[in-house]
Amino acid sequence: MDSIQAQFCSLLQEHGIEVSEEQLKQFERYYEELVSWNEKMNLTGITEREQVYIKHFYDSISLAFHVPMGEIESMADIGSGAGFPGIPLKICFPYLQLTIVDSLNKRIQFLQHVVNELGLNQVRLLHGRAEDLGRQEDLRDAFDLVTARAVARMAILNEFCLPFVKPGGLFVAMKGSNPEDEVKEAARSLSELKGKWVSTPAFSLPLENSERHLVLIQKTAPTPQKYPRKAGIPAKMPLV
Repeated sequence: MDSIQAQFCSLLQEHGIEVSEEQLKQFERYYEELVSWNEKMNLTGITEREQVYIKHFYDSISLAFHVPMGEIESMADIGSGAGFPGIPLKICFPYLQLTIVDSLNKRIQFLQHVVNELGLNQVRLLHGRAEDLGRQEDLRDAFDLVTARAVARMAILNEFCLPFVKPGGLFVAMKGSNPEDEVKEAARSLSELKGKWVSTPAFSLPLENSERHLVLIQKTAPTPQKYPRKAGIPAKMPLV
C-alpha cells in the first residue's frame, strides 16, 4: 500500500468503511484500465492518480456516508459513464446486485472489461436509453437504490431515474454545486413520478475542498403508466 492508497483508506475509515488489500487491488486495477482506455476513448478528464482516487473513487463512495448500504440489495446506476458511482460502490459492498445503464455502447464495453478484470459478480450492464429501459417490466419499480452522478438537472433526472426505483426505495442524485434551485424547479416532476424529497446533505471533497451535494429522494408509490415518456422528450420538455 503506497501513500495515496493509505490516505484513501484512512479517509474511508473516518466514515466506518474498511477496505481490504484485495479491494485495494481492485481499485488500482480499475485506475489502470481507466487511464489505458481513456487514451482510446473519452472516459474522463481526470487521469492523475491521486485525483482519480479522490474525485472519482472517494466521491462515488461518499454516497454510502448518507445511505444505509447494509439495507440495500439491488442498485441501478443510470448514465454511469466510466462506472461512477456504481463500480466503486460495488467494490466496497460486494454483495450489491448492480445494474448499470448507459446509452453509449463503447462505455458499456469498457465497463464489461473492468467487471471481468476485477472479477466482479452480480453486475448487469445495459446499453440503452433510460427512458426505454425504464419501461421494461424487470427493471421498472425494481431497485432499492438508484443513482445518477452529474447527468442532468433534477427535473429531467427524476424522469430518467425514478421509474427504476421500487416504492419505498431511494433515488440519490450526486451533484457538485448547490442544487437547491434545481430541487425547487423539480417539484412537479417529483409529484408526477411519485417521489418525495428527503434531504440534501452537503460536504467537501478532501484535499481540495470542492463542494458536493447529494439529493435524496424516496419513491412513495409505483410509477404512473405514462412515465417515462419517449426517449428524448424528458430533456426537451422537462416536467416543470
